Amino acid sequence: MPNIKPISDLRNYSEVLHDVTFGSPVFLTKNGRGRYAIIDIQEYENIMATLTLMDELSKGRKSGEVEGWLSAEEVRSHFKKKQHEL
Repeated sequence: MPNIKPISDLRNYSEVLHDVTFGSPVFLTKNGRGRYAIIDIQEYENIMATLTLMDELSKGRKSGEVEGWLSAEEVRSHFKKKQHEL
């Protein structure tokens, strides 16, 4: 069940922050409507990493559509060359 509190509860912010855990954000309302979400920093970092990954995957897909796809053997060959350069 979502943890929803009025923004006025921030007067006692330590209690509000105590309720924030990974996977269990606290949602703050202003004038009865959802306005803010307070999430655990680890959860925030996971979300940002996921967004970065999704962006890079999207770039790769677009690149493949425009420049053409590589075969599995071409990819292996590329990385074998890189490995030998080290």
